[in-house]
Amino acid sequence: MQYLFNAQDLIYSRLKSIAHLFLFSDYDGTLVPIAARPELAVLPPRRRELLQKLSRLSGLTLGIISGRQLDEIKNLVQLEGIFYAGNHGLELEGPGLSLLYPEARATKPIIDQVASHLSEMLASIKGVIVENKGLTLSLHYRLVSEAQVGVVEETFYHITRPLEEVGKVKVTQGKKVWEVRPPVDWDKGKAINLLLTQCQEHPERKEILPIYLGDDVTDEDGFRAVAEYGGWGIFVGAKKPASQASYFLLSCQEVDRLLALVLLMRQ
Repeated sequence: MQYLFNAQDLIYSRLKSIAHLFLFSDYDGTLVPIAARPELAVLPPRRRELLQKLSRLSGLTLGIISGRQLDEIKNLVQLEGIFYAGNHGLELEGPGLSLLYPEARATKPIIDQVASHLSEMLASIKGVIVENKGLTLSLHYRLVSEAQVGVVEETFYHITRPLEEVGKVKVTQGKKVWEVRPPVDWDKGKAINLLLTQCQEHPERKEILPIYLGDDVTDEDGFRAVAEYGGWGIFVGAKKPASQASYFLLSCQEVDRLLALVLLMRQ
């Protein structure tokens, strides 16, 4: 993994010469810093302005690939004419596309039940956030005291492990969050592959460069997906040698610098 701005000659050359650029990004921890509560992660005006200008360029396709619910991520970003993937790609929407992974809807009653049980059993622990996102669920423990994290973890797995063992849900984890998902073979990387496959049907998009920016474990699937097309996975955070990403940026502020550079090269 290399610091992105140490490879400026290559970056400049590829950004300027490629026929079509696909710029995909995670939201939390990538376009905005991780916030104490999900609703506090607001896109800064400068970053939205850069994204809006990029979305209007010919020869560039923009997409936000998030673990948040589709309607929520659309409301946070508020840009028309771009692709959105919510719930780790289970929901997709954009120009000429509207897709809900078919088997995901069947798990919703189980997700609702897990959310209800977790909320009830963890109601006395300060800082727990149970986020029911319809097709998936997130249990945030960033605000929980260290002394009580073990209790939260034990409760979470007490409820979810029996369901996972019989194949009714899939359990994953990220930065200070545990997640419950439908037991389907689908992730951010497969959502990106679907978008790239669909968009490559256009003759003018045969020569492409896909870029994916992310910061968490769930973004590794996205890094692998773009690498299959010769693209760049860009990890946002301190250098992480074990990552599938090719490059890294140190912060969300450096993402601004990259967006501005892309805009300069593609105008």
